[in-house]
Amino acid sequence: MNIALWIVAGLLAIVFLASGAKKLTQPKEKLAAAGYGWAEQFSPGAVKTIGTLEILAAAGLILPAALDIAPVLVPLAAAGLALLMVGAIITHISRHEAQPIVLNIALLAPAVLVAWGRFGPHAFTG
Repeated sequence: MNIALWIVAGLLAIVFLASGAKKLTQPKEKLAAAGYGWAEQFSPGAVKTIGTLEILAAAGLILPAALDIAPVLVPLAAAGLALLMVGAIITHISRHEAQPIVLNIALLAPAVLVAWGRFGPHAFTG
């Protein structure tokens, strides 16, 4: 299970690193035109903050355990991503967008799995 959690965390990190980088490098108008309609509801600063949180969480899924520096940050990063996905689901529900909710749930589930696994039975031990 430890290897599976590493793989899931690695895949989540790749997805959220790319997603966060896109939010940080693209203006919100360009994001909205590219299918991220939700960005219209948020200020440019809020969109950049979401991107920053995604990048920090991506790093937090891998680096603390890989470097053996405060590995408790791994499940905290996964829990943070789960909360971001819950917020995204709420946003898409309010906008009556069904398709993005499926993706958010598909990302929520592995984030919860990593948080559960690393807080619980497969926690990193010192």
